[in-house]
Amino acid sequence: MKRIFYVLAPVMILLLAFRQVYTFSMSGKVTDAGGNPIANVNIREKGTRNGTVADINGNFKMVVKDSNAILIFNAAGYESMEISLSGKSNVNAVMTLDTKSVSEVVVTAMGVKREEDGYSALVPGNTYKPAAPRRDLTGALSGKVSGVQVNGYATSYNQKTITLRGISSFNTNKQVQNQYQGYISDESYDKITENTFQEVSANPLSTFSIDVDAASYSNVRRFLNQGQLPPAGAVRIEEMINYFHYEYPQPMEGQPFSINTEITNAPWNKDHKLVLIGLQGKKIPMEKLPPSNIVFLVDVSGSMAEPNKLPLVKSSMKMLVEQLREQDRISMVVYAGNAGLVLPPTSGAEKTKIKDAIDRLDAGGSTAGGAGIQLAYKTAKENFKKEGNNRVILCTDGDFNVGASSDADMEQLIENERKSGVFLTVLGFGMGNYKDSKMQKLADKGNGNHAYIDGITEAKKVLVNEFGGTLFTIAKDVKLQLEFNPAKVQAYRLIGYENRILAKEDFNDDKKDAGELGSGHTVTALYEVIPVGVKSSFVKKVDPLKYQENPVALSPSSHTDEILTVKFRYKAPDADVSKLIEQPVLDKGIALTKSSENLQFAAAVAEFGMLLRNSEFKQHSTFGDVIFMARRSKGEDKDGYRSEFIRLAESAELLAKGGTVEEDEEETEGDR
Repeated sequence: MKRIFYVLAPVMILLLAFRQVYTFSMSGKVTDAGGNPIANVNIREKGTRNGTVADINGNFKMVVKDSNAILIFNAAGYESMEISLSGKSNVNAVMTLDTKSVSEVVVTAMGVKREEDGYSALVPGNTYKPAAPRRDLTGALSGKVSGVQVNGYATSYNQKTITLRGISSFNTNKQVQNQYQGYISDESYDKITENTFQEVSANPLSTFSIDVDAASYSNVRRFLNQGQLPPAGAVRIEEMINYFHYEYPQPMEGQPFSINTEITNAPWNKDHKLVLIGLQGKKIPMEKLPPSNIVFLVDVSGSMAEPNKLPLVKSSMKMLVEQLREQDRISMVVYAGNAGLVLPPTSGAEKTKIKDAIDRLDAGGSTAGGAGIQLAYKTAKENFKKEGNNRVILCTDGDFNVGASSDADMEQLIENERKSGVFLTVLGFGMGNYKDSKMQKLADKGNGNHAYIDGITEAKKVLVNEFGGTLFTIAKDVKLQLEFNPAKVQAYRLIGYENRILAKEDFNDDKKDAGELGSGHTVTALYEVIPVGVKSSFVKKVDPLKYQENPVALSPSSHTDEILTVKFRYKAPDADVSKLIEQPVLDKGIALTKSSENLQFAAAVAEFGMLLRNSEFKQHSTFGDVIFMARRSKGEDKDGYRSEFIRLAESAELLAKGGTVEEDEEETEGDR
């Protein structure tokens, strides 16, 4: 044994002598020329494989080899740059928008077109459909059309359409006065018809399913970070509210979630009330989570070749792999023109094997999404863990075009597969051809959840920070039904949840599908209430009834101080029969400034969503009020998400001054 040691010792010393040693700690921030932080910037130490990524506030930290190291900064839409530390432990990198070859291009679409192909005029609001450009450029571009100088932003897709908005005036040989906002037409969003005020006398019950999705917020963030107001169909207010964590108490022993309620004045109308209903899912420690049977279903079609698609998918998957344990099993199915199993069920302890399989993924071909889903569910069912977590994780831009691809086809396929007890998580990636509407439907029909991954930081939030909530269901088919007291409430409106509304009879029907709640997840819903005696244009008069008795107004003192009663139904993950919880809610007359940070911040996000949608119910809402209330209720904010929200609200306020959010309309491929 000693002889082996003496033989190996010199070799070990020699290897250690040539090992790269990192000894210098440094930090910094990445911004654009206007001082705005740039998130998800890739930062690498020159000549090494050492690197990091800037967070949502543009901040980063690194340990480099010495104080003279050179850092290389790369971000989509910006010119690559190098900075030598020269002994400094803190650097501020100011990145410049990529304007390469700008004299030859004009921003007309998702991509660029040669000037000589030209247009006779550039008209605000018009749509231009160019031929395929010679090359793609990503980032800020400028060029000329008939002598008109145009400045704006484009992404790297060919042969797509962009609508130019926000151009107030221009003249030949003069620079456009206002930069346009590009609207990406090949993305699809379902039309949202906002919930209206319901009179309690005619509709005392309000029934809906919970929604733990948060895809809308990160997608809206992507638009705003690109200098664009989002399309109205992309703004789902309940998902924006539920992107954030709220400090609700953990549930009592034996209960899957705690129920929390609060009432105050509505920030946008002092005569109205705002009711908060918050659920806190039981947080299960990592070591006590049941074993997992996870099947990654990865879209490797040609549309996934972009840097913010398959490369980001691969990085995201590797982060999730680091969370897996020996008892967990992971498989991988890919689909392009066909579907195939590229990683059979593998223990979570074999991380190198799993990551090697991920590294081998490459994009190309058409998109047979239906075949991929069928194979993924087949693989999950063959390796089903009866007492475990069985889940398919779909990573895609949603652009299915081979085999079963219509919304109806995909919904039917998912509805059939969910009966197996396998849950579904849908992770959306990319821009330009992002099919939000399709992925919403898949998640809703597949007993699952939906997140939009706009960068590596969001991937970490969904797959690492919220690992249990994303992947481990603690209650399924969770429904709420509120009964309003007509002696106290004249009318009410559920803010958001438009695609989660249920018929009143569905509440007691255990065959009716509803949303799932994950470990540690919070779910928040807001109602705007018009009290009895308040005059409102939202309450419409109808003629007296002829064939039945008209409702009789009740005394304000009737039925105690209860303003409403909220009822909950839920099932255990493996159960078919629901359980019922019931809780009355009292109005204690708490002023908005005295209400909890939970309610105030949720109200700020709701108000922000109404402004982005240009909602008919926004009333006295302003971006200034949103920002003020969000700052007041920011709280500890250890992950910086609420600070980021404030910055986005400030950006939206500036963008709104140059134009308004387009009218809410159904947007599908080729509409524009």
